[in-house]
Amino acid sequence: MSPVFARLAVLGLGLLGGSVALAARRRGAAARVVGAARRADVRAAALARGAVDEICDFDAAVRGADLVVLATPLFAMPELVRRIAPSLAQGALVTDVGSVKGGLAETLPGLLPEGVSYVGSHPMAGSHHSGFEHAREDLFEGAACVVTEAPEPAARERLGAFWRALGARVVLRDAASHDAEVAWMSHLPHAVAFAFAGALARAPERAFEVAGAGFRDFTRIAQSEPELWADILTANRKALAAPLAAAQESLRELARAIENDDAEALERWIGAARAALARGGVRRSDPTER
Repeated sequence: MSPVFARLAVLGLGLLGGSVALAARRRGAAARVVGAARRADVRAAALARGAVDEICDFDAAVRGADLVVLATPLFAMPELVRRIAPSLAQGALVTDVGSVKGGLAETLPGLLPEGVSYVGSHPMAGSHHSGFEHAREDLFEGAACVVTEAPEPAARERLGAFWRALGARVVLRDAASHDAEVAWMSHLPHAVAFAFAGALARAPERAFEVAGAGFRDFTRIAQSEPELWADILTANRKALAAPLAAAQESLRELARAIENDDAEALERWIGAARAALARGGVRRSDPTER
């Protein structure tokens, strides 16, 4: 394929940043891929694995880049943009892979020099694992990637072409809609999984001996990085308030039906829950699994 960008700079080479670099290089989405990371072992691993053509410090990495991907922790992005702003080339496009868009959309454009554009991205792909050692070139294959609104439609379209070249399915949203939707589809499931995992401290001592596939599936995301998810959940706290309240009410309804020994109400409740999943196109899992 023809490269979408001539020089791609990926700032931060963890799971997502490393996967962006790997995918862009292997799929030819950028003619040259340059990486930057704080840790020397990560820089060495990225070069050894062929994820990047070159490793630089953050300022040098963005010089001459026509696409810059911010793949650092969410709250570190504004300060990083302040640092690299003097080194950005005219006409460059800056994006990110952050899980919350509202704050970034308000802050980052004002930190950029004239002639440099910001368009947000959020690939809905990842793992409870973190770090470059878990980066994969196929991480974005078939995954949704949200691309946010931009004053320049051409910049948004070009960024969309980049994510499609990495195998993603591009979804267009404004920042507020993105945050409201991922609060339901990503942040609430993580919060519920964390709450359940925290409650396990009160489970019978030998209960883990009988855990099966359903338990492992449900608790996988509760093994996610604490610092990362504390940042995400607090950054999206406004959009997350309504989903959390709805989940709490739903649990109360379930508890009432169980306490009242009301099998018919439970059947209706579970049926309604399955119907809600079906409306969203969620595939039913194996009904024999417990």
